[in-house]
Amino acid sequence: MQWRRWGNIGGLSGTSFTDLLNQLENFGFFAYVLPFLLVFAVVYAVLCQLKIFKENKGAAVIVALAIGFLSLVGGYVPTFFQMVFANFGIGLSVLLIALILAGVFISELEGKKDTFKWIFFGLGAFIFVIVTFVSFNEYNGFAYGGGWWQQWGGLIVFLIVLAGVVVAVTVAGKREPKTGS
Repeated sequence: MQWRRWGNIGGLSGTSFTDLLNQLENFGFFAYVLPFLLVFAVVYAVLCQLKIFKENKGAAVIVALAIGFLSLVGGYVPTFFQMVFANFGIGLSVLLIALILAGVFISELEGKKDTFKWIFFGLGAFIFVIVTFVSFNEYNGFAYGGGWWQQWGGLIVFLIVLAGVVVAVTVAGKREPKTGS
């Protein structure tokens, strides 16, 4: 299906939205401008929370600019951002589908809202872990040679099981004992 062509908008006569996105990609907008803006904004927001930079916003801007530009050197950050945000979009789609299916098949939510909050928090946390590991695996972020699962998988599974046992014991220990008459 051919997308409708725009008129003469900003000198983009007969250009489709896909062409516009391709032009932005050719200019390096997605590889350099967006990663720079993201790093700059996060660093600036964090610096503005520190006492030393609250009164001197100019210094915070300069430090954030420097860190933003330095993050682009070598292309590691833009490449990683491309991978992690693509995987994040997939994970977000899975979570959205789960929410839609829960809304369709679960008619009564009264009294069970806390349960569903924890279920979807757990699902979101699981998706976060999967997206993180897949992104690092694609980027070879663990041990710079791939194969990080073979090296660290057993430890990760052990820590997850240990955390689950600790949570189960903690929750079970908080229950009020029933008194019989």
